[in-house]
Amino acid sequence: MTTIAENLQRVRNRIAQAAAACGRDAGGVTLLAVSKTFPADDVRAAHVAGQVAFGENYIQEGVEKIAALADLPLEWHCIGPIQSNKTRLVAEHFDWVHSVDRLKIAQRLSEQRPADKAPLQVCIQVNIDGGATKAGVAPADALELAQAIRTMPRLRLRGLMTIPEPSEDFAAACAVHAQARDLFDALNVQGMALDTLSMGMTSDLEAAVQSGSTMVRVGTAIFGKRDYGSA
Repeated sequence: MTTIAENLQRVRNRIAQAAAACGRDAGGVTLLAVSKTFPADDVRAAHVAGQVAFGENYIQEGVEKIAALADLPLEWHCIGPIQSNKTRLVAEHFDWVHSVDRLKIAQRLSEQRPADKAPLQVCIQVNIDGGATKAGVAPADALELAQAIRTMPRLRLRGLMTIPEPSEDFAAACAVHAQARDLFDALNVQGMALDTLSMGMTSDLEAAVQSGSTMVRVGTAIFGKRDYGSA
């Protein structure tokens, strides 16, 4: 196997072990390979190893990669911040977006989603631990935004995405992720019909799975250390 293929298998094994440790079915956790700053050839190698879903933080870079790999049946997720002047690129090229945190962005994505494409699959980004400099809607405002998105014809609301501050303590990481799961459950009680809880990365994958994540976003453990100078 190639290095990327070997790394993918290790990550899959981590997911399986984390799921087994808390009595979950590993099939209920989707692996999203975060390919930001890595070349299209690395994505192609990951696809050969069975990976289909890929996440991009930088919109223009992602669009270029999507075009370069148009011959492959890949699923593309925008997981980075979205400025108003980039919504059309996201609406026209990506399948999912995890980082909707404002009504204006949601409205523009819906208006700009091409009619010949399936509705854009959307997660609301929630600032679950209240970081002062982090993106994301406050938990108390998530229901209002969710209700608005559900009225938009070219969007399909799927769930929540969180990026809490890193924690070296497993119990502390689980506690923060559990807050996101509680919000997810509360929104479903309100009739939102969410099925996706996008949380957990390379460093906190196990804590996220234990806390109910249905989609983990892993980059470094698959592709290696990033060189942000080339991004």
